[in-house]
Amino acid sequence: MQARLDQCQALVQTCFDAVLSPLGDTNVEAGMRYALQGGKRLRALLVVESAALHEIPSIQSVWSAAAIEAMHAYSLVHDDLPCMDDDDLRRGQPTVHKRWDEATAVLVGDALQSLSFELLSRPEVAESSQIRVDLLASLARASGAQGMVLGQAQDIAAETSEAPLDLMAITELQANKTGALIEWSACAGAILGQASPAPLRAYAKAIGLAFQIQDDVLDVIGDTDKTGKAVGKDQDAGKATFVSLLGLSGAQGRAAKLVDEACAALDPYGNRAEPLRDIARFVISRET
Repeated sequence: MQARLDQCQALVQTCFDAVLSPLGDTNVEAGMRYALQGGKRLRALLVVESAALHEIPSIQSVWSAAAIEAMHAYSLVHDDLPCMDDDDLRRGQPTVHKRWDEATAVLVGDALQSLSFELLSRPEVAESSQIRVDLLASLARASGAQGMVLGQAQDIAAETSEAPLDLMAITELQANKTGALIEWSACAGAILGQASPAPLRAYAKAIGLAFQIQDDVLDVIGDTDKTGKAVGKDQDAGKATFVSLLGLSGAQGRAAKLVDEACAALDPYGNRAEPLRDIARFVISRET
């Protein structure tokens, strides 16, 4: 699994190096490169593996993989801002607003979001302009007011609400905030292959929720040196999480069941989907 992640990281980084090399070296451009460094590239790997399932080579799917990583990086840069989650550490390095300043971080995030859509518009993504439009439109929905941004807004509202979130509410919140981009990543291969995304969507909904549960688990038992970000913040803030609602063992058990559901959703693909099943198992075994 780690070998596939490393290979995908290198593939995506080569793509970023190519598209960012013509840019200058202002704080914004330097911040973009900085924000795109490191990370697991899990979303990129989901794109590449779901595309491979539909016989789309990585030399083609890497553009969509890079696009989702640019979108994810933008979300992290903005999420780390003092007006949002107010984090000083990301991927083991100072967050962008700490490395530069808040205004630069806002602009870096804006530029990364634009880069994501620019990447998907390139002819290398697919010969068919309709496929490119479908990818663009679906990512806009997943990242905007019907998806990730909605989840962010729900998260902020929960911080000032007098009533703590229940399990249903936090599940919906995280399906938007975290799950929407994971779902897009897994379904991108089906869009590229002009196939039904239904099995991959069911798979992604399950691993997206399992991913967030594992994040909540790591906030309790994780190590900052391994996670690359602060731990214990949610507990200190009294924030409702899957761990606070289900208990540590209950949350871990729920995540394991979700992985089983995700793997079962891939049954129509048989053994060809084993790389995606490996990703599902990795989601709840990771320490970062």
